[in-house]
Amino acid sequence: MKRAIGLLELKNTTRGILAADTMLKAANVEILMAQTMCPGKYVVMVAGDVGAVQSAIRSGKAAGGDENVVDEFVLPNLHDSVFPALSGCTEVKELKALGVIESFSVASAITAADVAAKAAAVELLEVRLARGMGGKAVVTLTGDVGAVSAAVRAGACAIQDSGFLVDQLVLPSPHAGLRSLVF
Repeated sequence: MKRAIGLLELKNTTRGILAADTMLKAANVEILMAQTMCPGKYVVMVAGDVGAVQSAIRSGKAAGGDENVVDEFVLPNLHDSVFPALSGCTEVKELKALGVIESFSVASAITAADVAAKAAAVELLEVRLARGMGGKAVVTLTGDVGAVSAAVRAGACAIQDSGFLVDQLVLPSPHAGLRSLVF
């Protein structure tokens, strides 16, 4: 995997496509995702060396227009468990304590997931991105109660000042019937 990823979340598809094109032309990056999300936002994720990713995000933001940017990030060292959680490919054998972080943006959810996974020994279940959720995104994770509490607290704190944190939850002992609902 490349050393860094960057994400630009825009208010509309046309500006998102323009930003994606500009990002690819501006720096030596690989596009990992470029698609429309609910409610009509457009998300572009790129990977590459840190400097290239930073340059691509700056260029994409300029092309898309600051007024059209919902959120953004550059993460130099993404935790290994984030990509499987983004694609819903995480295989969890046991649901222990359940942690949930809900955000108003795709970028903030991925940031919260990365911070949470680095903060404590937890397993990311899923990072659900704005599909059918009115533009919100949700991070779910599991592990021992103390680890889940620490991870949720760290992930929520990482995005709280941005104004994108909706809510957070730790269920120390979720009912077995929730298993099929969370993964």
